[in-house]
Amino acid sequence: MFEAVQLFWSPAGVSMPSLNTKSLLDIHDGDTPNIRMPVRMLSIDTPEVTAGSQQGADRVDEKFAQLARWIRERPADVPVSRRYAEFLLPKLDTGKAGTLQFAQGTQAADFAESNAARRLTRPDGRKRSLFVRTADAPFDTNGRLLAYLAPNYSKAERETLTREQRSTFNLDMVRSGWAAPFVLYPSIPGELDLPLFLEAADGAVTAGRGIWDVPETMPAYEYRSVERLFGIAEAIVGGKPVSEPFGWRERYCVDIRTRVLVGPEDYFEIDPIYRLFLWPTDVREAVSRLNLTPSPRLVGVR
Repeated sequence: MFEAVQLFWSPAGVSMPSLNTKSLLDIHDGDTPNIRMPVRMLSIDTPEVTAGSQQGADRVDEKFAQLARWIRERPADVPVSRRYAEFLLPKLDTGKAGTLQFAQGTQAADFAESNAARRLTRPDGRKRSLFVRTADAPFDTNGRLLAYLAPNYSKAERETLTREQRSTFNLDMVRSGWAAPFVLYPSIPGELDLPLFLEAADGAVTAGRGIWDVPETMPAYEYRSVERLFGIAEAIVGGKPVSEPFGWRERYCVDIRTRVLVGPEDYFEIDPIYRLFLWPTDVREAVSRLNLTPSPRLVGVR
């Protein structure tokens, strides 16, 4: 029988929920198994493929078209400000918002796959290993590893390559135009990486590459919020109780050029290149650490 101990400790950690992707690959030795797991690439957001098929995208088209009608005909049932509605309606009025998102998501995935295959192949045909840099908080609420990914170069190779030449896959996605910048506090690129990131984003937007070729494009974070907005509006129109009518909007936003903090519905006022998003629970800390200034609208001044 074991003896009583005089130490009590509750460890801090993250339990990663099963996503049916954490398969065991092999066991190197008794305490070193290799597993397969999902990675959420930091500071970027690529178009969604959650529609699953063109038929699914068609259904999203119909839902978003219906949302546009509700905004116009039953504004009291759709919990959005008039300013945000005016911003959103041109994107909904195309009647193809779901189709566009799904097509862009498929193209983004194709680029990511071909880009990784090319950059992970050495000149002699051998495969490179992967460099992984995690965030301060390494996992998200879905159990995905939060990270920057890049080919793993030797020290000698790094001495001959510029930072642009050994860029992360995250940066490649932004440069190609197939990912929108999605910097989320506190995982902000460092002082040497942020200028590269902004330059890549500006080049993609200016040249109209990838998703930026279509003015009515919804960045993926916007698309997901509109999906939530439709669900809430549908419930309200159907007479069902809704406990959080504004639950479709999740994050505050900061203009990193001016350090001005705006409310969740006002992010569209900031150029998409310069948006820094904050979870509500991080706002108080970020205001202090980053010396942010709330916008007049956020503090009730019109």
